[in-house]
Amino acid sequence: MRVMKLNEVINTTGLSRSSIYAYMSNGNFPKPIQLGPRAVGWIEVEVREWLQEKLNARNC
Repeated sequence: MRVMKLNEVINTTGLSRSSIYAYMSNGNFPKPIQLGPRAVGWIEVEVREWLQEKLNARNC
């Protein structure tokens, strides 16, 4: 299992920080895991699955 920090999630998805957190608040983006008192990360597989779902929805 690989954990992605915010900058990598931004680069992978093409979304801005505020967009990522807006999607999360609506339940439309994977939630991060707490890595420390002030650090979070996202599970890479979950982010990639989210992107795949977007791609599949586009191709329907």
